[in-house]
Amino acid sequence: MLGLCGCWRRRPPCARSAGRGGYLAAGLFVAATWVRLGASGVADPEAYTLPVSVVACGVGFLRRRGDPEASSWVAYGPGLAVTLLPSLVTAWPDPHWARPLLLGVAALVVTLVGARRRLQAPLVLGGSVLALDALHELAPHVAQVLDALPRWAFPALAGLLLLALGATYEQRLRDARRVRESLGRMR
Repeated sequence: MLGLCGCWRRRPPCARSAGRGGYLAAGLFVAATWVRLGASGVADPEAYTLPVSVVACGVGFLRRRGDPEASSWVAYGPGLAVTLLPSLVTAWPDPHWARPLLLGVAALVVTLVGARRRLQAPLVLGGSVLALDALHELAPHVAQVLDALPRWAFPALAGLLLLALGATYEQRLRDARRVRESLGRMR
């Protein structure tokens, strides 16, 4: 029924409402797809978010092609966030290895494309999801290593870390400014 309403609404009766009618038709088609997926028992969030994300990134690509000065956050941010963030939330409690691995690969690809094209949104979103995914997957192994260390190792490592941070403080400030300026120059 939602699909039929989308087909009807896709051809609006007057030309002035064509823009709103197109958005309404797209919303109805998405709702129809989600209802069908829910009725079929599909529980994976990617089945719901990936089609929306592909369309949103396609619209963002067209927008950036028409206006190269458009921000990548406006063009690609919503499309990437709608797929990466629900997948990250779903990957954390997942006991299997496939979902976190695929999410990590997808986040790595998004990060590399963002770095290559000098786009801030894909670089930041992909890098953040990649870091959080890797942190979650490596946490049990890091905990095992930390359990194997003697008690005196933690204060010694903390002292070495503070010594290294103090010795390289000015260089790290210059590096932080350079990274901030690089991100600021990206679109």
